[in-house]
Amino acid sequence: MARHTLSVLVEDVPGVLTRVASLFARRAFNIHSLAVGTSELEGLSRITVVVDAEGDLLEQVTKQLNKLVNVIKVVELSSGGSVQRDHLLVKVRSDAASRSQVVQAVELFRASVVDVSTDSVTIEATGAADKLSALLEVLEPFGIRELVRSGTIAVGRGGKSMTDRALPKS
Repeated sequence: MARHTLSVLVEDVPGVLTRVASLFARRAFNIHSLAVGTSELEGLSRITVVVDAEGDLLEQVTKQLNKLVNVIKVVELSSGGSVQRDHLLVKVRSDAASRSQVVQAVELFRASVVDVSTDSVTIEATGAADKLSALLEVLEPFGIRELVRSGTIAVGRGGKSMTDRALPKS
């Protein structure tokens, strides 16, 4: 099965996320990533969903998403036609002896140290999912104490916006 990223523009009302996620669950789709946030238009939110699906099943789910009352627009974002990023916060064991090695790894991956204590370093990184996974592999030998990773967020490349001519359904 191929991995697909869907960007779903929805009205910002209670229960819309449940209805969208339930649609995937009813069809036994495994959601790899789910991220929700406000959009550039007041009253609208954007849900980014990453799923594994075959073409016909994905088309069926997209049509069913479009039928939901609070869904304004659904767009599939290809990896080449969009910018896709994940966000990561990771707390790594680090004493005075190992701290410089951890900081070197952080710099190599263009990440940032956001907190330092006597026995740990907290790192923030943003990038493609495979980049963040590679960073975690490098940090693993030091000992990962805590890890928080966002779902994928994505936006189409170029000047067009998903919200161009996007008006709530009547």
